[in-house]
Amino acid sequence: MIKKKSINIFLITSIFIYLFISISSIYSASMYLSPSLGNLPLKQLVWYIVGIAIIYIFSKINNKYLYKYALLYYSGGILMLIGLLLVAPSINGSKSWFIISGIGSMQPSEFMKIALVLINAKVISNFLDNKKQVTLYKEFKLLLLIILIFIIPSILTFMQPDTGIVIIYFISTILMLYISGIRKRWFIGTIAVLLTTISIFIYIYYNNQQMFIDIFGSSFFYRIDRLLNWQNGTGMQLNNSLAAIGSSGITGHGFNNTPVYFPEAGTDFIFTVFSSNFGLIGSIAILGFLLLFDMYIINIGKSCHKNRDKYVIAGIMGIIIYQQIQNIGMTLGLIPITGITLPLISYGGSSLLSYLIMIGIIINIDILNKKKKSYKKL
Repeated sequence: MIKKKSINIFLITSIFIYLFISISSIYSASMYLSPSLGNLPLKQLVWYIVGIAIIYIFSKINNKYLYKYALLYYSGGILMLIGLLLVAPSINGSKSWFIISGIGSMQPSEFMKIALVLINAKVISNFLDNKKQVTLYKEFKLLLLIILIFIIPSILTFMQPDTGIVIIYFISTILMLYISGIRKRWFIGTIAVLLTTISIFIYIYYNNQQMFIDIFGSSFFYRIDRLLNWQNGTGMQLNNSLAAIGSSGITGHGFNNTPVYFPEAGTDFIFTVFSSNFGLIGSIAILGFLLLFDMYIINIGKSCHKNRDKYVIAGIMGIIIYQQIQNIGMTLGLIPITGITLPLISYGGSSLLSYLIMIGIIINIDILNKKKKSYKKL
């Protein structure tokens, strides 16, 4: 039985704040959503209830099971990604979702993020827990294994195609390795390789586009073209998003009053809906809340007694913070539009459940930390 003092009141309260922001924003966006999608605020509420139940389960299970079956979670995720490419229907040119009759769609890559974090934490911890035996050769073997673990889901996800999730895989993996304390020369080498590769891509793209298409294919060319020329071809989405935010003033147009239309109002551009409704004051308030939430979880990670728990929280926070920056940045025209949702706020069953599972894992780790502190006091 978990004692009341072990339950993290701040995180639980934050979940209900997120729920309120999410449901109210989706409801406000409903005027621009197709009726065929159904009652999205109600659907989001149902997913929140399911997710909160999952959090409760995570608060009860033994922490060791997060890692004991990490390979099973990872293998299951790989099988689902392969299944997408083989049998999933193509939706808007992408094979990213399984359609489940009576429930809706399920996006395996959202859950692959969690599996990747857990397997990486287990592998890194197994290699580096004994600091006295960490050699350059041992770190090299660790990096080769981590690259293999990373590259398999990345290739499968890239083939859907979904470049945004691949970037998330990469950021969480790199951050976990950085937190592990391995030699900095590996990161310098990685940056050098990335810059060289990107430079070659860009050089061929600008100097011989036909060669680029012949080597990498037209689909990859389109994605690079959209990335490099996003400011020249922003389109209605970004223009209307900027108009909605810019016209909201200090206090906004008011709840459920979003006068400017833009596509994906309930998902990718949910921040625009909130800003349009509540203006500069509302935008500052939600940004302050996100920052407070992130810093609180980072502090939990710093206080972890086990390195593998620190790695997990680092990986999760890399995912959350990147998506926050990417989503909000693209609605303001600061970053290319990549279809990344705003964690715990945008509509989407798979996305929401994946983040609530992450919060459940963090609460599980926090409970273990508090138990360790209680034992020390005794």
